[in-house]
Amino acid sequence: MSVFFGPREQRAPFAEPPIPRPSSSSVFSRVNLAQAEASLQKVAVWSSVDLIASLTSILPIDVYEGTGAARRELPLPPVLEDPSGEGYGTADWIYQYIVSLLLRGNSNGRVAARDRIGLPTQIVLYHPDEVQGWRSLKTGLPQWRAGGEEVPAAEMWHQRAYPISGRLMGLSPVAHHATTIGLGIAATRFGQQWFQDGAHPSGMLTTEQNLNQEKAATAKERFMAALRGTREPLVLGGGWKFQAIQVAPEESQFLETQQYTAAECARVYGPGMAEVLGYETGGSMTYANVEQRSIDLLTYTLDRWLVRTERMLSALLPPGQYVKLNRKALARTDLLTRFRAHALALQNRWTTPNEVRDLEDQKPVPWGDVPLEGTAPKVQIDRQDRQEGGTP
Repeated sequence: MSVFFGPREQRAPFAEPPIPRPSSSSVFSRVNLAQAEASLQKVAVWSSVDLIASLTSILPIDVYEGTGAARRELPLPPVLEDPSGEGYGTADWIYQYIVSLLLRGNSNGRVAARDRIGLPTQIVLYHPDEVQGWRSLKTGLPQWRAGGEEVPAAEMWHQRAYPISGRLMGLSPVAHHATTIGLGIAATRFGQQWFQDGAHPSGMLTTEQNLNQEKAATAKERFMAALRGTREPLVLGGGWKFQAIQVAPEESQFLETQQYTAAECARVYGPGMAEVLGYETGGSMTYANVEQRSIDLLTYTLDRWLVRTERMLSALLPPGQYVKLNRKALARTDLLTRFRAHALALQNRWTTPNEVRDLEDQKPVPWGDVPLEGTAPKVQIDRQDRQEGGTP
């Protein structure tokens, strides 16, 4: 699917790989990934996208100014309280932003308002499939169309993932992996159609009696009438027997194919995602506990999206101010492990009691804004030095 539309003098520098269109007789031919939401029919894609977008959008947002000892925390500016101005809040806006990047590689919005220094104060996001962008051959500047209408470049807000050199729009993961995602959706649909519309009987009604075609049709009609809606016991006499036809799950649902494609779809969004979601991968990698799995998710998959979001939000602030997403909210451990970590931090004076209490949703105390005295390791004086009055 190409996203480049424009006047004749424009060029398409790097077209996306077209979504495969097999023969009309196959189930796969009815899998249409032209819309961003279509790929979410695959549970692995939905789970991966929702997990990354949800975790990114719910993390607390901290705004700072300065670095090192001069760093100080600032109150949250209005643009980060509700970027769209529609009343749904920042979490809802960031979720939309991340989903667009994960499905189409681009997130676009229209700048509806700016402050006195020209920074956006309201950005209304577009559906990713409504936007087309290209570079003019004459000027080299971006040109935009959204919903069939031209949008001035000064009003278009654009963020991209999976960038390609010489191309304005980012690469779409769904279009790039359409074959794998489409195969998984097709396998699921085939399994459903096998039971609903498959050319095989659900069972056999047999008897040792000699029946002509008319008597067989009558017997079938009376048998079906007894099954429809009555939920009463069915009595078969005169040597009649009913045998249900059982189909092997491996043949009807293509479970092995679905497991393979599910793991592959999850891997599109980062290494270890299939293991985090519980898909069978056949590998030897194991996780010691849930905490280690969360750390791997943050390190190998989630952190790049958090950094990208931090830079995007920081660009909405005046120079010198920047955003940090509080990753501590992801460190959910058992009670004993968490308290031991707090004790080590307090003992080595890395944190203050009120900071620990804030992490545990406890009210601050008057004496808790400075590190505890007497908790740092003390130098042990050698006995001989003490006797001789020496200095350790």
